[in-house]
Amino acid sequence: MWFIRDGCGIVFAIVTWFLVLYAEFVVLFVMLIPSGDYMYSAINGIVFSVLVFLALASHCRAMLTDPGAVPKGNATKEFIESLQLTSGQVLYSCPKCCSIKPDRAHHCRICKRCIRKMDHHCPWINNCVGEKNQKYFVLFTMYVALISLHALILVGFHFLHCFEEDCSSFSPTTMTLLIFLGLEALLFLIFTSAMFRIQMLSICTDETGIEQLKKEDRKWAKKTTWVNLKAVFGHRFSLGWASPFVMPNQGKTDGYQHVI
Repeated sequence: MWFIRDGCGIVFAIVTWFLVLYAEFVVLFVMLIPSGDYMYSAINGIVFSVLVFLALASHCRAMLTDPGAVPKGNATKEFIESLQLTSGQVLYSCPKCCSIKPDRAHHCRICKRCIRKMDHHCPWINNCVGEKNQKYFVLFTMYVALISLHALILVGFHFLHCFEEDCSSFSPTTMTLLIFLGLEALLFLIFTSAMFRIQMLSICTDETGIEQLKKEDRKWAKKTTWVNLKAVFGHRFSLGWASPFVMPNQGKTDGYQHVI
């Protein structure tokens, strides 16, 4: 199992779970169950709980999936000879992890490995976002954004009902929990929506965040948006694209050869 032993990242991952479960607790036990409207509570409770489950499952897959790490210490004479390079080809090795860097791989100082198509290192998932786990990270941002939007709507309706009817049932503790949930939902909705948009743009243009920041020359073939989406989410469009339990069927390429 892939897991990065980074203290800061582990704390961020724990905080992520705490905030999501806090939202689940407030929505279910502070707003829905005490409301008395069983149909309203049941529908919203089921929808919200399913989104929470999918968000946390996506978080686990993004955190515990190898993002595309290059084998460590493979820059050996024997391995280079096994590649059977022809004239006009050159290999780039990473001096930090002693590995041969494939095309579009970058070294992460926190993971201490070269990562294929590394987009960035995200402390919220305590892992890099790369070739093999980008789907799960995108799903995580999408489901957290949906959770935040749902929670924000529920908090809004709750306060609206309070102002129209009676706020006497709102204890100071209840009011504090709702205000904190509203602020949390608003902040995470803005953050995850922006991150989701950035990730989808990166996928559609087939250009990682690092490649955009470094303004690297595009040496790889340009593909259509649909092909780029299928490369990340899977080769066939289905509900599996939205499931953190379905692995994308990515093609296998060594990517070691750089033509001069």
